[in-house]
Amino acid sequence: MINFWESSVWGLINLIGVLLLSLVVANMLKRSITFLKKSLIPTSVLGGTILLVISTVYQAITGDLMFNTSFFGYNGMATMEVITYHMLGLGFIASALKISNKKLTKKRAVEVFDSGVTTVATYLLQAVFGLGITMLLALVVTDFFPAAGVLLPFGFGQGTGQALNYGNIYETDYGFVGGRSFGLTIAALGFLSASIGGVIYMNILKRKREIVSLGESEGALSSENVQGSNEIPMNGSIDKLTVQFAFVAIVYVVAYLLMLGLGEILPGMRSVIYGFNFLFGVMIATAFKGIVQFFHKKNIIHRQYVNNFLMNRISGFCFDIMVVAGVAAIRLDLLKQYWWILLILGAVGLVITYIYNQFVAKTLFGEYAEEQFLAMYGMLTGTASTGIILLRELDGEFKTPASDNLVYQTLPAIVFGFPLMLLATLAPKEPMLTWIILFAFFAVMNVILFRSKIFKRKVKVGCTQEETVETEAE
Repeated sequence: MINFWESSVWGLINLIGVLLLSLVVANMLKRSITFLKKSLIPTSVLGGTILLVISTVYQAITGDLMFNTSFFGYNGMATMEVITYHMLGLGFIASALKISNKKLTKKRAVEVFDSGVTTVATYLLQAVFGLGITMLLALVVTDFFPAAGVLLPFGFGQGTGQALNYGNIYETDYGFVGGRSFGLTIAALGFLSASIGGVIYMNILKRKREIVSLGESEGALSSENVQGSNEIPMNGSIDKLTVQFAFVAIVYVVAYLLMLGLGEILPGMRSVIYGFNFLFGVMIATAFKGIVQFFHKKNIIHRQYVNNFLMNRISGFCFDIMVVAGVAAIRLDLLKQYWWILLILGAVGLVITYIYNQFVAKTLFGEYAEEQFLAMYGMLTGTASTGIILLRELDGEFKTPASDNLVYQTLPAIVFGFPLMLLATLAPKEPMLTWIILFAFFAVMNVILFRSKIFKRKVKVGCTQEETVETEAE
């Protein structure tokens, strides 16, 4: 029998309300405090940090966890981790379901491919440095988990959700006490790195007079951005937003059934399988989109049901909630002996990601190097949304291809990045072997990335000797 006044009924609602309240307060602070506005720190990170500070002070005074009180149903910390986990999968599904009518030229296809390879190469660079640092520190720090540094690419490169996933695997399967909070803290440091590096780069460009001022770019949406042609009405017998949520939920349920089946077949891999919830979601969403498009071609379905504008709003909502819940769920009391290690990883992650992506952007994306750098650097220290936030500061109307590169690079990044996720489960067992494989993998990805610079074509079929000389000169 349910009593509607019990905490079990209101705990989840209260928790979601507080998470959303922190976002509203953080947005107000960002708009009213000049320093915060110029810092480029995402509102969701600021909101999560506010809750983290409040909960830490509460724990210091009372000795109890604020989110595990009756107001939050006695289990708020675990619930926030669950929210972070599911928002990652739901946000990716909403992004994957969007319809694209753009056709890539050969040049643009190469740039998208190179963006995806850059993403994976940066993951690997972060993993090489992160794992190398923690393996060395494990030699001098008693009982420290040597594979902890592998969480650097998941926190920086892939964001809060994956940092929590692998932190949880390390904590539950390999005994890394505080692994979840360790991963979440690295993710939070990644967002700070995006802000710090972004501001530094913006000020460098400002001194060169390449940009006029710092600040968010805002513009009105046209009706075409909200409602495409031949789409179902916004307010019909069923609300259009409801239809979008239904598609996302259906895809996620099918992804769960697939993971459930694989978990039964491979029980020893269950933690890893469920850690890929976002990947299975993207796979099912892509298949779902392909089936719908097939039915459109066969004239079985005559109206367009997926609305890109609303799918963007759903994914944005999911990622905002994911980040604010992930930051608020950090247990600082579990990390007090590791704080200096986290700072080292955060500082190294910032520097190597900044330098490497700047080099790649200038070498391969010369026509829009600054925009490409900001977009990639922001994404590889936070999320795609962070990359867009930084890109907006320089390219408010998205005139360069940098924003499209962020969207389309996902497929090559998933294909090449999948082995890294498997290597992350090898690291606790064989850290040195994992480091060697990661380094070799990083070298291979750079050969692929800089193939046009390494393997220059000196002779063209059918060229005269004079044309060949000209080609070599070029």
